[in-house]
Amino acid sequence: MKKNIALEIYKEAHLEGKFLLRSGQYSNEYFDKYLFEANPELLRKIAKGMCELIPKDIQILAGLELGGIPLVTAISLESGIECAFVRKKAKEYGTCKFAEGAPISGRNICIVEDIVTTGGQIIKSAKMLREAGAKVDFVLCAIQRKDDATEILSKEGLTLIPYMTMEYIKEQIGIS
Repeated sequence: MKKNIALEIYKEAHLEGKFLLRSGQYSNEYFDKYLFEANPELLRKIAKGMCELIPKDIQILAGLELGGIPLVTAISLESGIECAFVRKKAKEYGTCKFAEGAPISGRNICIVEDIVTTGGQIIKSAKMLREAGAKVDFVLCAIQRKDDATEILSKEGLTLIPYMTMEYIKEQIGIS
C-alpha cells in the first residue's frame, strides 16, 4: 500500500520543465508538494498512513503554514485529534495569535509538516510553541527530503517521524 502511495505522490507532484529554485539555480525537474496535497483521495491515503505514526499521548496536532495545514486537517479528521494552525509569525490584527485553533498551552503537541528538508521553520515554530507553554517533542512529516533533518531537529530536542523519504519514493520508481 505504502509503495503505491509513493508512486501516486511522484506521479502527482513530479514536474518536468524549466524551474527556478530557491537557491537561484535552474532545474529541469521540480517536486510540487501542493499538487499531492490538493488531491483529496491521495491526501486521505497519506493522512491515514501518517495517523499510524502519531506518538502516544499527543493532545494536539500543529500544522505549519502553509503546507502543513491541509495535512494536519486531514490527519485530524482521520485520527479525531484536535489541531492548531501555526503561522510563521503572529497576525497583526484580531486575536494577534501565531497559533490558531485548539489551545496549545500545557498540551502535548506534535508538529505536522508536509516536506522536511533542513527543518529550519520547524525549529522556529517549535520555539514559539514552547514559549507559549506547549510541550513539543515530535515532528510528523509526509516526506523527509534529506537525512540531515533528523540530526538537525534532534539537536533541538525534536524527534522527526517521516511517513516516507524522498529516497524511498525514488526507489519505488527506479531512480537512485
